[in-house]
Amino acid sequence: MRKFMANMVIAKQILWECVELGFVAILAIMLLYLILGQGSGAFVTSVADNVTKFASGLPTQSLIGLALVLAVIYLIANRLNRTRETRPTSRQSKDSS
Repeated sequence: MRKFMANMVIAKQILWECVELGFVAILAIMLLYLILGQGSGAFVTSVADNVTKFASGLPTQSLIGLALVLAVIYLIANRLNRTRETRPTSRQSKDSS
């Protein structure tokens, strides 16, 4: 069971890295579109059109609410990571005795 849980943790980390890579790719494509404009190519233009259609389809209140929820999740995740990093493990506390 421990091996299964360890594999699940690894799979979760890999999936999150893929999601982050996808977001970075979309942001890079949008940056290219902002720099080059309409002459940036068919793929870049189509991605930019899809992103703008998605963003314009959402009401402003929803975007603000989503941004606030994501900000709160980010702050909580950072705080949890900091407490884990600063908390001494039982082995460290035994070694220091």
